[in-house]
Amino acid sequence: MFTNNKILFAILVAASPALYAQTSLTGAGSSAAEILYTSMAAAYSKSSNVSLNYQSSSSTEGLQQVKSRKVDFGATDVALSADERKAGKLLCFPTAVSGIVPVVNLPGVASGQLKLTGELLADIFSRKITKWNDPKVQALNPGLALPALAISAVTRQDGSGTTFNFTDYLSKSSAEWKAAYGSSYSVKWAAGTTPVKGSAGVVAALRQTPGAIAYVDYQYVTKNKLSFASLKNRDGKFVAPSGAGFSSAMNNSGWTSKGAYEEMLTDKPGVASWPITASTFAIVPLITSSPDSAVAAIRFFTWGFVHGDDAVGNTAFVRLPDNVQGRIFGELTTITDSAGKPLKWSLSDTLNLR
Repeated sequence: MFTNNKILFAILVAASPALYAQTSLTGAGSSAAEILYTSMAAAYSKSSNVSLNYQSSSSTEGLQQVKSRKVDFGATDVALSADERKAGKLLCFPTAVSGIVPVVNLPGVASGQLKLTGELLADIFSRKITKWNDPKVQALNPGLALPALAISAVTRQDGSGTTFNFTDYLSKSSAEWKAAYGSSYSVKWAAGTTPVKGSAGVVAALRQTPGAIAYVDYQYVTKNKLSFASLKNRDGKFVAPSGAGFSSAMNNSGWTSKGAYEEMLTDKPGVASWPITASTFAIVPLITSSPDSAVAAIRFFTWGFVHGDDAVGNTAFVRLPDNVQGRIFGELTTITDSAGKPLKWSLSDTLNLR
């Protein structure tokens, strides 16, 4: 997400008076992004007069909240289409890159030991494979003593960007999955799955159920010390989720080569690439009737791009390429008030905040 290339950014925005009034910033949406924004806000509050109230729910809820102008920004894990942005008069931009991870509650199997492929994941979540010692799973893990436990597949009940990225990967891995389920914020899961709300709900259900498998953002894996499965990537290598793996996927995409951050990051080439790499996005009004709050949101995100590496510590989100950040800063300058006037904010002020 972040960089120290201050000169590049400073030339993109003309200096103007900064706003220092006490402001309460409101955001809502992606539960996967909650750790990022709350960690960043805690650090930001030490050098600003801005506090953040973030309502963790789902990507679809975040979009609805900002469309109805009930919050200052929404958070989603899938980029909005051009039609969605135009219809809602919205700006949508990435804030960081991470990954979606299959996690398991498998007694006797250490984290990372279990190997899976996209095809096997599709068969598990479509309930074609229902036992951990199924011959197909065992064949991929010949040295692993898999228990004769039933597989309990935990899924998201709410409209989730995590689900969108996960099912996008399954659709790229399995023609049968694509035909039967496709990729969406919410799918009609196979009978026998356990749908729950939110990433926290997924973690709770996983922990309570021996034999369970689920999918969550990597931040929840590290925060809750969950056991994960290694995945076979497009280059045929089994990899564990990591910042390096997310970076590899991003660097082998149009994000790095063209600044095209609308492109999905699932199933990218690269020997180190994590197969279900994804981004989280902020959504803000393009025309605002609350200039002070809009400026507070802009300053929060621009501060994050510049100083956030140190602020968020070990959240393992990956910084965005310079050309992507440059595109974002240019787009932020197009936000206006209701009269069509550019907002008064200065990137140079943000750069000076520590």
